[in-house]
Amino acid sequence: MSILILFGLLTVLITISIPIGIALGAATTVTLMITQDISLMVIAQNAFAALDSFPLMAIPFFILAGNLMMYGGVSEKLLRFADSLVGHLIGGLGMVTTMTCMFFAAISGSGPATVSAIGSFMIPAMKEKNYSGAYAASLTSVAGAIGVIIPPSIPFVIYGVTSGASIGELFMAGIIPGALIGIGLMVTNFLLSKKYNYVGNVERPPLFKSFIEAIPSLSVPVVILGGIYAGIFTPTEAAVIGVVYGLFIGVVVNRALTWEGIVKSLKETVLINGATTFMVGLSMSFAAYMTMKQVPYQVGQFLLNVSDDKVVILLLIIGILLIVGLFIDNISSTIILTPILLPIVTNLGISPVHFGVILTMSLAIGFSTPPYGANIFVASAVSGEPIDKMTKYLVPFLIANVAVLLLVTFVPGLSMTLVELLR
Repeated sequence: MSILILFGLLTVLITISIPIGIALGAATTVTLMITQDISLMVIAQNAFAALDSFPLMAIPFFILAGNLMMYGGVSEKLLRFADSLVGHLIGGLGMVTTMTCMFFAAISGSGPATVSAIGSFMIPAMKEKNYSGAYAASLTSVAGAIGVIIPPSIPFVIYGVTSGASIGELFMAGIIPGALIGIGLMVTNFLLSKKYNYVGNVERPPLFKSFIEAIPSLSVPVVILGGIYAGIFTPTEAAVIGVVYGLFIGVVVNRALTWEGIVKSLKETVLINGATTFMVGLSMSFAAYMTMKQVPYQVGQFLLNVSDDKVVILLLIIGILLIVGLFIDNISSTIILTPILLPIVTNLGISPVHFGVILTMSLAIGFSTPPYGANIFVASAVSGEPIDKMTKYLVPFLIANVAVLLLVTFVPGLSMTLVELLR
């Protein structure tokens, strides 16, 4: 009965557009007050315990590092380098957009931030070359989701804190899947561009010169990830290094980061981190209550009653994740679903790290699907294109993402090979 009250309240609150953090806290509080079987102190204790986490401190610093580099001229250098590599191909500007999103993903760790930084340049550029504005916005929206797969990834940090899995291993596990998503989108863009006659650029920037200019920007993930895997610093310390390096590139190398840009970066970081921290704390209270009520066990038994086949259960879980991603943001979904689903998949012999990649990839598709998709709203705002016009073009790109998701799910080596080498 208490679980029905809990999820019923949560559904109602989300439906009436109550912020997800408040909805989680309110649903848990009211349920405890009605049932009176567990003390209300559970909420405060678990919320504070969740936030008393050193790895969680990586989030504001990764957000700040991405913002500093966005205002520090990094995206322009990456765009020019990507243009020199693939801009001349059929659908060249679409290729450039996808590749630049892959590069920027390794800096920002955020889907909406990637769409905003890259879309503000590439969507107008594609329109000038007679690309459909809705097509340009759709591609940028889906490509921006790579920002939560290629490390450093904020959802991977959240999953690591929630599950206890190594954040460094999660970062390593996301490299190949993130690259595969990019390749899948570029192949899809190539095929659609032949259909719509989107030609490549006649002139392309000099490859060597653009590469030299992009080296400081491209070196960011090398410094961050290299330091983590070499054991020089932790992921949280790496995030701080990213902030210092972002300031250096923006102010000294590119000379594009102004005081105004620094202030904007700090403001945006405070707003995003405040909302995220509030959400994380109350989400952990929600998850703790579900654990006390044995919800993970009950869900596991339900799935096993449906089938005891590993493939069927994984497909059911992916289906659940794709549906949840339609309505709830990535971070909240990760915190709510990890304690429910992780025991099920570990009993099936799936590594927590591999499942972290599956879960994050599944929920990332929700960034570009109505009604919640944050990337869609950002791309629509940047392009001025209504979301209903984007839907037609979103479908083939989302199909490509689902195909890569299934490939990574059922071929564990694609995510775990680099992890095993690291171990």
